[in-house]
Amino acid sequence: MLRALLLYLSERKTPQRLLTSLPGARRLPERFIAGETLEDAIKAIRRLNAEGFEVTLDHLGESVTNPAEAEATCHGYLDVMERLRSEGLRANISVKLTALGLALDESLALQHVKALVDRASKLDAFVRIDMEGSPFTESTLRVFRLAEAPRGRLGIVIQSYLRRSARDVDDLLAYGARIRLVKGAYKEPAEIAFPEKSDVDANFVDLARKMLASRIYHAFGTHDRSMIGGVLDFARASKIGPDEFEFQMLYGVARKLQRELLQQGYRVRIYVPYGRQWYPYFMRRLAERPANVLFLLKNLFRG
Repeated sequence: MLRALLLYLSERKTPQRLLTSLPGARRLPERFIAGETLEDAIKAIRRLNAEGFEVTLDHLGESVTNPAEAEATCHGYLDVMERLRSEGLRANISVKLTALGLALDESLALQHVKALVDRASKLDAFVRIDMEGSPFTESTLRVFRLAEAPRGRLGIVIQSYLRRSARDVDDLLAYGARIRLVKGAYKEPAEIAFPEKSDVDANFVDLARKMLASRIYHAFGTHDRSMIGGVLDFARASKIGPDEFEFQMLYGVARKLQRELLQQGYRVRIYVPYGRQWYPYFMRRLAERPANVLFLLKNLFRG
């Protein structure tokens, strides 16, 4: 019930305005978000790289309201890629297509994705397209395919809570795509997404095995030890080495587990979000683990 409420609130403007206007609001995202500016994010990346982690960087922001905003987002990401390269940081970028104009015009988002891929090719970089709510699943996959990017330049995300994901993974593997597998963090109806956690988890493991068997370099985004165990058991049984896949974990979440995996010789990439539009992302993180609401209250009313 609390999870559903938090996901509902993540999509509403009125509670967003209320929460972000409170005196302690700026402290709220500190645990899950690197900061509001690129400089904040760069500092976090330097620290994580020094500890042995790779990074994927997300400039927070979802649906834009006009083409100019989408173009500005694209140019911002182009500048970010140049900055990451100039500083020699081990980091790539993650982008939401609604921030590149997908909800306005699919061809506009495709144009921007092609621009990012072209720059990634010149910089020997990689771009990951994040998956959003189910209204955008089909169009996101279509833009990914139409971009016709090399495997080493553009990847996609699949959510194991969607009933369609087994078919999507089959199609993407046939295409040769690099996939990041996650459980999913949006509010979806039962006819689209598995309502039971056990079904989501089982689908995650099934899809992970299929992805590993492809021997394409994939990423598994989870903090669930049982899901991680399922990935590792199949990899060991199939003699798939620790350099043939990676785990991806969120900034500020399960930090002890992140270090454990790194110490065991596995590749771990941290998803580092930054930016002023932190509210929807922050609420989805709370929904994933409602116990974090105590963290919210503690930080909102301290001092």
